[in-house]
Amino acid sequence: MAMTTSHMPRPSFYNSHGIRSSQKPSWFRAQPRTKLNPSVNIKALAGVRKEYIVIVGAGIAGLATAVSLHRLGIGSVMLEQAASLRTGGTSLTLFKNEWRVLDAIGVADNLRGQFLEIQGMVVNSEDGRELRSFKFKDEDQTQEVRAVERRILLETLADELPPETVRFSSKLAKIQSSENGETLLQLTDGRAGYVPVSPTKVYWFICYNSPSSPGPKITDPALLRKQAKELVNNWPEELIRLIDLCPDETISKTPLVDRWLWPGLSPPASTGKVVLVGDAWHPMTPNLGQGACCALEDSVILTRKLADAIKSGPTAVEGALRAYGEERWPRVFPLTVRENLVGSLLQWDNQLVCSIRNNVVIPKLVRLGPVLEHTNFECEPLKA
Repeated sequence: MAMTTSHMPRPSFYNSHGIRSSQKPSWFRAQPRTKLNPSVNIKALAGVRKEYIVIVGAGIAGLATAVSLHRLGIGSVMLEQAASLRTGGTSLTLFKNEWRVLDAIGVADNLRGQFLEIQGMVVNSEDGRELRSFKFKDEDQTQEVRAVERRILLETLADELPPETVRFSSKLAKIQSSENGETLLQLTDGRAGYVPVSPTKVYWFICYNSPSSPGPKITDPALLRKQAKELVNNWPEELIRLIDLCPDETISKTPLVDRWLWPGLSPPASTGKVVLVGDAWHPMTPNLGQGACCALEDSVILTRKLADAIKSGPTAVEGALRAYGEERWPRVFPLTVRENLVGSLLQWDNQLVCSIRNNVVIPKLVRLGPVLEHTNFECEPLKA
């Protein structure tokens, strides 16, 4: 996501999804306003719409940012390139840091009532042998872990927004600055495991090593199901049954990516009036389940910085964006590295290393408490 401003702060957020070409470009322009208003005024002028705050990308980070701004009385318009919310994909395992963010923006209780609290976890070797089991509250009484359907999380966040906040089929082509300092957004139109989500739903996943060039993308559910079962053919029969029972439309395959934010080498979170949030800045592998959690944390921290800057005046916005990046970097850089290293340990192919991992490291050395230290995150409720 990226944010842009004009004479008065006018954030707009950019998500890193791909852009497609179309016939007619249209423009969104950041427009000065003299006061805050929960609603967003739209004015069409020679193909240009003037907006106060524009968020590009209705994913978790984008929606959570819009809800956070709304809680503080700041309106926004969200541009989503898809024709509807992108609700496909797997469920998400949310730890206590994410639940604290969801509490702060006022949607946690709604979600808690729909999903089971997970009591612990079991680590198995590739041949299905149990290596270690943990109970979360034995390590941390304040821990809260639930698997949440991505669709319901997105819909819950979207339902908190005023009507017409999300504009679908709106694809961003580029961002540029005009001579008078306004910002223009050009659009084109047209491992293995399973987690209980609810008493009747379970999500499962399989992480495996593949060549750097995996070949053509496979979308046929029958082929994906066959491949999944071959990867875990030595695992408990319960997992095999889950794979057999899941509906075709719920099976998908996607590569895992991350980005390490090396100090002094990686791009900063913000440049001028543009700021990156969530996966656009720090994509993570899912080994610690912190990708969505950090995106939600980003949204709340950025919203607080912006709210204070808007009250102080237009010159404060760029400083607020830099302050957001400076505050979040010490949090997300170690997590990105940690997610990657945990994944590397779990996915290692070397037989000697795997033997030491499965017979010494995981059964005798790994403790759940230190593994979950990253879920400690304080977040006060947002108030206008």
